Amino acid sequence: MDSHGQNEQRVVWAVVDTGIGPLLLAATRDGLVNVVFHATDAVRANTLDRLASRLGCEPVEEPGSPLLAEPIRQVKAYFAGQRRDFELPLDWSLISGFNRQVLRELAAGVPYGSVVGYGDLAGRVGQPGAAQAVGVAMGSNPLPVVVPCHRVVESDGGIGGFGGGLETKRQLLALEGVLPEPLF
Repeated sequence: MDSHGQNEQRVVWAVVDTGIGPLLLAATRDGLVNVVFHATDAVRANTLDRLASRLGCEPVEEPGSPLLAEPIRQVKAYFAGQRRDFELPLDWSLISGFNRQVLRELAAGVPYGSVVGYGDLAGRVGQPGAAQAVGVAMGSNPLPVVVPCHRVVESDGGIGGFGGGLETKRQLLALEGVLPEPLF
């Protein structure tokens, strides 16, 4: 029997150097499944263990995989300022329920160079009082950058939290022209 049966889950990954440091991209046959910031050796090991247990198979480092070619190309173009939108199949299997609903709305409805408040985003999915739950959804986003949780900010003008760290959030918002580039 072929070791890559049609029904067998397969996860491939690669690390891409970007303006905000190394990003780990992981994909399945269904699409990009995970984007992880600050992909140092320790973070990589932790991520790969988590993916193996969540998806039921050992992720394979395969930067040349056809499953990763387009995600890598689009991520590089985004950081080079040559792409504003990601047009990629996404595998949402690491997230479900309200969190998935909020992240799908964010991906579809908050374009490059714009921001949305946590409460506004909650309202868009029919849960106007759920600003805090939206914050939790952003923190659990398995596809940051591609599903742009960096575009969700506090209604009072505060930058809000960010899984990749506030400096990373500032850099992404500056790249998109929402914030001025830092002076130093």
